[in-house]
Amino acid sequence: MSVQPHELVEAALALSQTDGCVAIATESSTANLRWAGNALTTNGVTRGRSLTVIATVDGPEGTSSGVVTREAVTLAEVESLVRDAEEAARAAGPAEDAQPLIPAGATADNFTAPPTVTSIEVFAEFAPALGAAFARAKEAGQLLYGFANHEIDSSYLGTSTGLRLRHDQPSGTVEVNAKTADLAASAWIGAASRDFTDVDLPALHAELTRRLGWGATKIDLPAGRYETLLPPSAVADLLVYQSWSSSARDAAEGQTVFSKAGGGTRVGEKLSPLPLTLRSDPAEPGLEAAPFVLTHSSDEMSVFDNGLPIAATDWIRDGELTALFTSRHTAGLTELPVRPPIDNLILETADQAAAPTLDEMIARTERGLLLTCLWYIREVDPATLLVTGLTRDGVYLIENGEVVGAVNNFRFNESPVDLLSRITEVGKTQQTLPREWGDWFTRAAMPPVRVPDFNMSSVSQAS
Repeated sequence: MSVQPHELVEAALALSQTDGCVAIATESSTANLRWAGNALTTNGVTRGRSLTVIATVDGPEGTSSGVVTREAVTLAEVESLVRDAEEAARAAGPAEDAQPLIPAGATADNFTAPPTVTSIEVFAEFAPALGAAFARAKEAGQLLYGFANHEIDSSYLGTSTGLRLRHDQPSGTVEVNAKTADLAASAWIGAASRDFTDVDLPALHAELTRRLGWGATKIDLPAGRYETLLPPSAVADLLVYQSWSSSARDAAEGQTVFSKAGGGTRVGEKLSPLPLTLRSDPAEPGLEAAPFVLTHSSDEMSVFDNGLPIAATDWIRDGELTALFTSRHTAGLTELPVRPPIDNLILETADQAAAPTLDEMIARTERGLLLTCLWYIREVDPATLLVTGLTRDGVYLIENGEVVGAVNNFRFNESPVDLLSRITEVGKTQQTLPREWGDWFTRAAMPPVRVPDFNMSSVSQAS
């Protein structure tokens, strides 16, 4: 029988000869489908395994650490990995972020169970729906392109203090691009799912068909500031990037948009006049994420914090900045509570029952633009979090409550933090897939929003 991930963890800990040791074994499995021109092109499954060993060495000037990760490690190769991590720790200087390792608590009930894996069977309901979509697209003179991917990571965390934790993380995405037969118009839509049972492919295709219909009329517009409706996907792309820029230490050192003039951070400041809450919760239904710190190496998380419990956190509450990312170390430096990053993000307004749908927001728009998604987002100025990027696969003009045609693409320049202060309407929050960051961040729920003066800085030839 092949070695199980928990056995690699136990072997690494047993072989440790330094003052402290953390071992993380991760088993990954993926299944995917790809299609082009209304036909399935490829499908496949993969398996992978990694083992990370973090060795800590106490010295007169402090504690040092060494981190080494290897793929496809066998039981016989564990000792070599442990020794390399220990050598790296002894060669390193004292770690600035050194903290005592998290003490032992209750052992995960499934710590010794085999990893959870996915297979092509995860698409048992999705694949027939995809075939039906191909038939509808062919009849309508459309071409469908895209891919679906499902992955499960089973992570086993053990420490020399006796901590034994496990987390299974399923992640699924589907992206579909529809084009007219002459390739003159295209539209994109995406969705995230834990198991593909909740992916409504007919609804996704219907929305693509609607957008292609809007694109039958072409309208050229100049660059400028436009009243703009941003759908949940575009909002997610902007706020995920804002989240990634939410280091309390960087803010306290005056390096980011969250730095306070004269020193300190902007925690406690109003960022929006609207009752907006930006939050993360490891137990959020449908967006469940690791409830403890699980890190190999990160700018925002300390390896010494592995196993630290993570609680639900409001980053912005009722429009006020209430928290930034901190490890135990940076919490001490900034005098802020310990708030590790969490692998999901939710934006919502206080009264969800009264929040409008995107279609209702379109209906009450006299004249404005409707975006589909954003693409190629890059940072311009960290002091304001100004980012630039492109629109893609459909920007539409709304007049008197109706979409009247597709307009040219634009390059935009905006700061998500500044946008929060200028949003005038917020719709219903729904689970969404950020297009630009969907390869790295799939657990998001966002509303559509209205911005009265979104900055389309130049016309783009991107399609």
